[in-house]
Amino acid sequence: LRFDEQVRVVVFKSQVKGVFCAGADLKERAKMDDAEVGEFVRRLRNLMDEIAALPVPTIAAIDGYALGGGLELALACDLRVAASSAKMGLIETTRGLLPGAGGTQRLPRCVGIGLAKELIFTGRQIDGEQAASMGLVNHSVPQNSEGDAAYQRALALAKEILPQAPFAVKMGKLAINKGMEVDIASGMAIEGMCYAQNIPTRDRQEGMAAFREKRPPRFTGK
Repeated sequence: LRFDEQVRVVVFKSQVKGVFCAGADLKERAKMDDAEVGEFVRRLRNLMDEIAALPVPTIAAIDGYALGGGLELALACDLRVAASSAKMGLIETTRGLLPGAGGTQRLPRCVGIGLAKELIFTGRQIDGEQAASMGLVNHSVPQNSEGDAAYQRALALAKEILPQAPFAVKMGKLAINKGMEVDIASGMAIEGMCYAQNIPTRDRQEGMAAFREKRPPRFTGK
């Protein structure tokens, strides 16, 4: 996906009705020794980092349960859409664990330190509407009879992104992600570097031409 220039947006959805991702299989985990558990979680953390590092926008369509590693998967995405009936939570402390695939780092960056601590310390599960009210998801939608309301809203969101200049969107994502890790002065420098990379693109010239000619732009990603 990272190297496929045709990919403009990635939507993560489940094929299992009522479950986005239920997290680790604890029965499988119980058969592992300490070293195997550590390696398993390390690989899982690396997977989430790979998802977070995808250059194009990513959207999690949460139509059911997103628990533990399942919510960490959603947090690794740029945007999240949830059915109002969906259930989300970093429930690891209820099983004698703590989030190990990015949850302790991405949740506070998403909802703030206080709320993240409350959710992780209690292992509480929240629904889609509660998640939207705290900024954990971008949108909460009523579930439909097919059980894919969040996926349909995620597709609509993806279709809003698709017409925009691909390279500019990628640079916008990079500037935001890298800028959030540093102070604002350094972030401004990162923005400047990303902007400089966008200046010589054909898409920028096309965008200006389309504006002058009062027509929709035809972006190519070049």
